[in-house]
Amino acid sequence: MFKNPVQVLVNAIINSGPREDSTRIGRAGTVRRQAVDVSPLRRVNQAIWLICTGAREAAFRNIKTIAECLADEIMNAAKGSSNSYAIKKKDELERVAKSNR
Repeated sequence: MFKNPVQVLVNAIINSGPREDSTRIGRAGTVRRQAVDVSPLRRVNQAIWLICTGAREAAFRNIKTIAECLADEIMNAAKGSSNSYAIKKKDELERVAKSNR
């Protein structure tokens, strides 16, 4: 069964964008991390950045071309697969933010 490629890309971006992040807040000489919600634009930008980084790292010292690695990364991210670099990083960012609430 074939899927619309544009919809696959949109699903990958939606699945890869972290909903929560942590930021550094300095108060009275001490710095601590505080969980914050991520704006929609930053979610999209970060999702695209994570997908591109995952494809670049997968293609490094590999027989596969960057295009093949990018296609794999997008398909894995669209499925929500843990093989995707973007999904793993998103889960890690959200886990860190949850611990800093």
